[in-house]
Amino acid sequence: MKALPVGDRALLVEVSSGQAAQALHAELLRRRAEGSLSVREIVPAARTVLLDGLDDPARLAERLPGWEIPPLNARADDAVEIPVRYDGPDLADVAALWEVAVHDVPRIHAAAEFRVAFCGFAPGFGYLTGLPTRYDVPRRATPRTAVPAGSVALAGPYTGVYPRSSPGGWQLIGTTDAVLWDHARVPAALLAPGTRVRFVPAGRP
Repeated sequence: MKALPVGDRALLVEVSSGQAAQALHAELLRRRAEGSLSVREIVPAARTVLLDGLDDPARLAERLPGWEIPPLNARADDAVEIPVRYDGPDLADVAALWEVAVHDVPRIHAAAEFRVAFCGFAPGFGYLTGLPTRYDVPRRATPRTAVPAGSVALAGPYTGVYPRSSPGGWQLIGTTDAVLWDHARVPAALLAPGTRVRFVPAGRP
């Protein structure tokens, strides 16, 4: 773990892996909630967590390496459920990359327990981890100029759902009617860092 100063009141904490970043993010949220950590913003990314609005960044940087960071809780009883139709145009390509039958892709994907590692790219877009590393897939060699809103997609170790139509190079395996971003909703984003997610095939309770 390495903490780098960012301006006068922020730290960028670098860790060894995406899972370590998620665990650190969860612990930071817990400490802020209990009142032992005063920080305005906690923003996770792939292998970093940014803390902004600290009273004494240097002191926290000294203490962080000594923290015991508990592993993530893997229970999914409070997960956000996203119904999905596994009808994406890249389903067969993903099956070939996984070396499984096409009908096995929905089963494997829906069986995984996902967590939002971080958000970005577009409002409401979460980068979800949960599939074993053997199911990592490359981005498409030629990105699409327009990916429909609600597309459920894979790239590298991540699953994502496009909140709106936009260009993209991820492998599309399904579609959902879930609204990922709604200005009239509080909070506007359905998914936030740390949120557990379960994909439910359409028609299955």
